[in-house]
Amino acid sequence: MASVTLGGNAIHTSGDLPKVGSQLADFKLVQNDLAVASLSSFAGKKLVLNIFPSVDTGTCAASVRKFNEQASGLENTTVLCISRDLPFAQKRFCAAEGLENVINLSDFKEGAFGKANGLEILDGPLAGLHSRVIIVADANGTITHTEQVSEIANEPNYEAALAAL
Repeated sequence: MASVTLGGNAIHTSGDLPKVGSQLADFKLVQNDLAVASLSSFAGKKLVLNIFPSVDTGTCAASVRKFNEQASGLENTTVLCISRDLPFAQKRFCAAEGLENVINLSDFKEGAFGKANGLEILDGPLAGLHSRVIIVADANGTITHTEQVSEIANEPNYEAALAAL
């Protein structure tokens, strides 16, 4: 179990993030069109997994905007924005913001992705949602970078994530 903060108050997550050098675990997440995406849907691509509690918060929205801006210039790289928001909310947000360079995926059904990757928040006001995490994997699915942001209200280290590609 890891500990992060929300507004300076300690909250806990369901485990530890996957280790750098390990293989990214397969997943089943819901796309905006309600189809299911898995790791094989992105085979051969470098991946940036931008994981956060909800697109309807300022910091989460900022991270989606920032990665959308950066993604347009990344070769053979896909940015996946993952939360427990309903796919409809994710789609609405990106449409309203004109964001077209990221792919939203929802873990709303069971939260299995968050549990499998040790990033589900266990207590506090955001219990059941995902903590703010970045996972980067190369085109073979090997994890090259992870970051669990220590204060959920803070943005991730974009430069470190992009440098790991």
